[in-house]
Amino acid sequence: MAAKPTKKVAVKKPASSTSAAQPAKAAKKSAAKKSAANAAPPRKTSKSSEALSASARIDRLIENDGDWRGERLAEIRKLIHETDPAVVEDWKWMGTPVWSNQGMYVLANAHKDKVKLTFFHGAKLADTGKLFNAGLDGGKWRAIDFREGDRIDKAALKVLLREAVDYNATHSVPKSRGSKA
Repeated sequence: MAAKPTKKVAVKKPASSTSAAQPAKAAKKSAAKKSAANAAPPRKTSKSSEALSASARIDRLIENDGDWRGERLAEIRKLIHETDPAVVEDWKWMGTPVWSNQGMYVLANAHKDKVKLTFFHGAKLADTGKLFNAGLDGGKWRAIDFREGDRIDKAALKVLLREAVDYNATHSVPKSRGSKA
């Protein structure tokens, strides 16, 4: 009878502490590389937009809108400057013109079908001209939505803007970076 060949069996040797840690490190590195590859690329910022002042950015916004919304923003901006010659223009929240004097008091946004003028402390203002038509249930902000073809009651809006500036002067409101203290 022939002798049966013996099977070789692989025997696992006990791993030393350094060899066990190496596969764990490799797994962590692999996971880190995968997450880095899936991460969003760094944001590219335009040097020209960083160098622009808030006023220049607002000019560009008005110019780029180019339709009735740009005209309306320009008209509102002119009224703000007529009412408050000491106004500080600011550019916040990735593209929102903000006007302040001793704190922010109004911002404007051009939407698809309207231009929204939002007063930060609108709920505290009298609004004798009854201009507010949006955000009426809020405890702080009030807004005016101007739609294409709407006429601005310039006298009433100037009164409301003056009231907002006066509110900031007589109350402790948060100051924005560019506000005049």
